[in-house]
Amino acid sequence: MDKLRAMQTFVAIVEHGSLTRAARALASSLPVVVRTLAALEETLGVRLLNRTTRRLSLTDEGRAYLDSCRHILGAVDEAEQRLSDRHDEPSGRLVITASVLYGQMYVAPAVTRFLQAYPKVQCRLILLDRVVNLLEEGVDVGIRIGTLDDSSLIAQQVGEIRRVVAASPDYLARHPAPRHPRELAEANCIRFTGNGRATWLFQENGKPLQVAISGNLECNHGLPAVDACVAGLGIGQFLCYQIADHIAAGRLLPILATYQLPSQPVSLVYPHAGLLPHRTRQFVSWMKQALRK
Repeated sequence: MDKLRAMQTFVAIVEHGSLTRAARALASSLPVVVRTLAALEETLGVRLLNRTTRRLSLTDEGRAYLDSCRHILGAVDEAEQRLSDRHDEPSGRLVITASVLYGQMYVAPAVTRFLQAYPKVQCRLILLDRVVNLLEEGVDVGIRIGTLDDSSLIAQQVGEIRRVVAASPDYLARHPAPRHPRELAEANCIRFTGNGRATWLFQENGKPLQVAISGNLECNHGLPAVDACVAGLGIGQFLCYQIADHIAAGRLLPILATYQLPSQPVSLVYPHAGLLPHRTRQFVSWMKQALRK
C-alpha cells in the first residue's frame, strides 16, 4: 500500500464529506477509494471513520490520525513547492473573509500591503459577521475569532482575543458600576445583534454564566455600539481589540473583569490540506506575521 496516497485519500474523504466526492476530487473511482480506506484501517488496526448511509464521522483515533496526516502531507507539499516556487512570483485570485470590524481594522490594511508587495495577485475581501462555509462559498482563507468546530479546516492560530465589558466615565458617574454580572439587568446595555444573542457570557468560579441584558439601542455592527458606549449611553461588551484605543485614552473603563471569559483564539483557516497554490501559501505566511503583531 502506498502510505502517502492512502493518507491523501483519508484526508480527502474528511474534507469533502463523502467517499464519492473524495473519489471525484482525487480523479479516482469510488471502489478504489473504499478499498484504500479499508486497507489503511486494517494496516493501522483501528477504525478511522464511522460510516452510515447518510454521513461520515471521525472516530477519536481518526481525529488524531487526521492531524498527523495533515502535518506529514503539508511538509511533503511544502518541500516540493519550495523548489518550484523559488523563482516564481505569486499570481492569481484569492478570496478572503473576516468579521467586519476586525477585517476593517487589521485584515484590510494587511491585504493592501500584501498586494503592494505582490501586484500580480487579485484579492476579493469579504467582511461578514457570520461564519462563512469556506468550501461551499469558494473562500481560500478565512480569519476566524473563537474556537473552531469544523475539523475539515486547517487552522493556524495567530493570536488571542478576550471579551471586555466597559462603560464611559460619564456613564459610571451617573450610574454605579455593577459589581456582579446579574446587576446588568438594571443597566442600559448596548446590544450588538450581529452574533444573534440577547445574553452576555461570563464565568463565575470557573463555570459559564449567561446574563440576559436589555437596553434602548441595538446595533448589527460593532462600531456604532462602541461609539454609543463612548458617548455615555450605556454599558457594552466588546472584543478587546474593538475598544483598546478607547481604554488606553480613558474614554472607556473596563468593568466586571473578574468575571470575564478566557481568551479566544484568532486563527487563519483554509479548507485544504493538500497542495496549496503559491499565492495562498504566501498570503498565509504574510498574514501570520501581520496579525501576530
